[in-house]
Amino acid sequence: MSPRAWIAFGGVATLWGIPYLFIKVSDDGGIPPVFLAWSRLTLAAGVLLALSKRAGVLGPLRGRLRWLVIYAALEMAIPFPLIATGEQRIASSLAAILIATVPLIIALLALRFDPTERVNGRRLAGLAVGLAGVVALVGIDVAGRPSELIGAAMVLLAAVGYAAGPMIFNRKLADLDPRAAMGAALALAAIVLTPAAALDPPQARPSAGALMAVVVLGLFCTAAAFVLFAGLVSEIGPGRAAVITYIAPIVAVALGVTVLGESIGAGAVAGLLLILAGSWISTDGRLPPGVAAVSSRVSRRRRRRPGAPASGLRPPLEHSMPGRPDAPGASASASGYERG
Repeated sequence: MSPRAWIAFGGVATLWGIPYLFIKVSDDGGIPPVFLAWSRLTLAAGVLLALSKRAGVLGPLRGRLRWLVIYAALEMAIPFPLIATGEQRIASSLAAILIATVPLIIALLALRFDPTERVNGRRLAGLAVGLAGVVALVGIDVAGRPSELIGAAMVLLAAVGYAAGPMIFNRKLADLDPRAAMGAALALAAIVLTPAAALDPPQARPSAGALMAVVVLGLFCTAAAFVLFAGLVSEIGPGRAAVITYIAPIVAVALGVTVLGESIGAGAVAGLLLILAGSWISTDGRLPPGVAAVSSRVSRRRRRRPGAPASGLRPPLEHSMPGRPDAPGASASASGYERG
């Protein structure tokens, strides 16, 4: 991945770890889930379409309406209200952990729809580990509570949309300007949700915190994040881009615990670790370039450090074979974080 891709990766991972906190704030502040989804979509679409018109990049959207509608439905119109509704029944941190199954779902969908993302034996093992994490998460932390089971199911269904959306974008819309493509998709999703939002508006004036949450969700977590994500998918593909969902839950869990005072049970911890491990294995278990580079530098320093073993003493393996291709960090640094 290029430095530009890593900047986009870090930005989107952070911006998509934040929404779970602000969704919970808006729910508590009197904004119904569907109305919240419609509000953030409308705000983000207005900003991006205005920027796209000023840049003169709306023309190529002609003839792409069908795929834009499908993408908007799967990536936005369906998942947004599902997550907001699900968070009325489960903790924001739990919702974020469930969304971390997106790379696993992409691998499953690839069996039918995308040969380039199909799994091998190692990735199948990763899927099994990740799905075990979901079972541990749901079976321990929400077992016996029907309302929470329904909320978890809603979030998992949203995760299916989040997995299918990037695959469609990569195959049908990746050549478009990301501002124009995302602005149009957001506008279409907002149109789809308009009737439902009109039927369920806020019953009272939302709190100041809820209104601020809408602004943050619309401008940053939707408009900015989707533009960055579109560029990332176009450059590295949906499978590698979905690794974002490994990092976002960590941000969300940290915010849920420190800001909202949510508690994390043993099932959530075990589920999170298994989901992350399974997702990592399912993408061939390679270190990201940034981590690999640090590992490689540490390895090189250890090989060059003063006080090397005196003559006649057998040096450690890593010093005796400094150029071997399987040195810690070397292969990861050379090959990069390849898509499985």
